[in-house]
Amino acid sequence: GFVALVFAYPMLSLLKFILGQVGRSAYLPPRFVGLANFRYIVDDSLFRGAIGNNLRLFLCVPVLLILSVLLAQVLHDRPRGWKVYRALLFVPYILSIPVVGVVFGYLFQYEGQINTGLRAVGLDALAVDWLGDPALAMPTIMAVIVWKELGFGIILCLARLSSVGEQYFEAARVDGANWLQILRHVTVPQLAPTLAFYAVVEMINMLSWVFSYIYVMTRGGPQNSTVVTEFYIYQQVFQNSQIGVGAAASLVLLALVGVLLAARQWLETRLDHYAAD
Repeated sequence: GFVALVFAYPMLSLLKFILGQVGRSAYLPPRFVGLANFRYIVDDSLFRGAIGNNLRLFLCVPVLLILSVLLAQVLHDRPRGWKVYRALLFVPYILSIPVVGVVFGYLFQYEGQINTGLRAVGLDALAVDWLGDPALAMPTIMAVIVWKELGFGIILCLARLSSVGEQYFEAARVDGANWLQILRHVTVPQLAPTLAFYAVVEMINMLSWVFSYIYVMTRGGPQNSTVVTEFYIYQQVFQNSQIGVGAAASLVLLALVGVLLAARQWLETRLDHYAAD
């Protein structure tokens, strides 16, 4: 009951702003406007672009899944120094997102260290404006997100593989399976539940956990090419004082995350049922 009350008050306040204000400050008396705020965001190309950028971020998920499986399999084979490699791969995940954003923001500047290094080895053609080019800014941020989030997937996969009996891998080797065949026929099937969980978690992150990257690295630029839904809400509420518009966008974002949370719960139930069988 108490938990429901904690969530009920913010939701009621959100609905009050959506239905009662449009283009008005939170400090002015509410004026009932119905669904005008929703109509505003539907007609707003910036909001549609923000949703599109969130969907583009979903492309990070298959990359994270593939790299997590490959690197987890390599580490599971315990090559020399594997503990050091594991630590190095996991460290980025525990770093603060604003810190990561600031560091990579400097690295990817046109006169930053990345381009300086490329020019030093004679690759001047590859020294581009990573964060200043509308066509490159979002892919650059996506690369940073993959670097940051990869450690979580590797640790999840390693934890799962550590609970799998070594006899499965030994049996595959005895049958003459090579590394790729073991990966395909033993590792991936064993990791399926973990990968499904990881995929849903990362999709939620791509919707509701990327504001800090955008705010620190690009502020939504260049030419609004990196505006995501969270940043759009921030702009409407804190920069434009469009409280109702920001609240409507927040409700849309909440609904999308809610769908993914429901999918995660359904997936866990199905996997538990499958394991019980």
